Amino acid sequence: MSGPVVAVVVKGYPRLSETFIAKEILGLEKRGLDIRLFSLRFPTDRHVHAIHGEIQAPALYLPEYLYQEPLRVLRAWGQARHLAGYRHARRVFIADLRRDPTPNRLRRFGQAMVLAAEMPDEIGAVYAHFLHTPASVARYAALMRGLPFAVSAHAKDIWTTPDWELSEKLGDAAFAVTCTASGHAHLATLAPPGRVDLVYHGLDLAEWPAPPDRSGRAGPVEIVSIGRAVEKKGFPDLIAALAKLPATPEWRFTHIGGGPLLAAMKQQAEAASIADRITWKGQQPKTAVLAALRQADIFALASRIAGDGDRDGLPNVLMEAQSQALACVATRVSAIPELIEDGATGLLVDPGDADGLASALGRLIADTALRRNLGAAGHDRLRARFDQDPEIDRLASKLRDAAASR
Repeated sequence: MSGPVVAVVVKGYPRLSETFIAKEILGLEKRGLDIRLFSLRFPTDRHVHAIHGEIQAPALYLPEYLYQEPLRVLRAWGQARHLAGYRHARRVFIADLRRDPTPNRLRRFGQAMVLAAEMPDEIGAVYAHFLHTPASVARYAALMRGLPFAVSAHAKDIWTTPDWELSEKLGDAAFAVTCTASGHAHLATLAPPGRVDLVYHGLDLAEWPAPPDRSGRAGPVEIVSIGRAVEKKGFPDLIAALAKLPATPEWRFTHIGGGPLLAAMKQQAEAASIADRITWKGQQPKTAVLAALRQADIFALASRIAGDGDRDGLPNVLMEAQSQALACVATRVSAIPELIEDGATGLLVDPGDADGLASALGRLIADTALRRNLGAAGHDRLRARFDQDPEIDRLASKLRDAAASR
């Protein structure tokens, strides 16, 4: 590629749950940027999406734990300490360590030394996904190498990272982007004026087929939900809501995703005597996700704010469901109301409200016309406002400018 060379730092690659990152990388490559991927962790998912095979960028894996590759870390320190920006980076790191004296902070600096030592000379900018660990590694390495540093913020990283750390990273960044208006509003209070921009992920609409014709379908109403079984996804609330639904009209529920709470969800369904109506599919690639969306009648997502402040941003799965004109039921969390207008393009309930969620699901199960109308309206709004292409155009322009400023 002849465009600017950009190092992209991610926490793990490839990941089934982070298709928005893969789509962005591929989109940047299509716009002429030469991407080099640096991952803090090795992949753990059993499957990959087809899009990962389309990405040209080579991936280099930094030491996941420093003790696992001591010679590589020592060799990197020997090179990094001679870089012009090493002392500045070390001062920043020590100041951070005093406020966050954890092994993770030490690991970040070790990974940053490896990144700074092993990045090709032609790198023009360093760009990190997520404002917590990946941004720390990218920031330290960029300081060592005297390169512009930029960051994309999403959800957990915004709401669980201390304000002092957010403010200092944003102060050093050439630019920051985030994918929700709520996240943008929070970060803008901590950053220099104009430093943070709102850039939705959106969908590459050309990749998604036209919605199926659901008219004349017989049998149970099919409800689907996709997401990791973690606290912020609110699946216990969804199972509780399903348990409150009447037996007729008949319905079935399918869950796609892994996660630490999956066993507890299955036990909850057994205790509520609805296990025979539920199919648990585990982690699945995009082809299986698309098939499930096309076979479904309703998409449900019960997101909530976790105890540690973690929350969804704008869940990609909601946009994917709307691409197939599915009637969506979701919660008023973070940026979800930016996508779904209650009563117009879907139904919204308060997080944690199992009764409200059951009521909304019951309305859709019983009313085929309402499902059709909300699904069509959601599909139209998705195409009008959440097309990925113009958003990636803006990001590519920002990265070109940052690399040129070197």
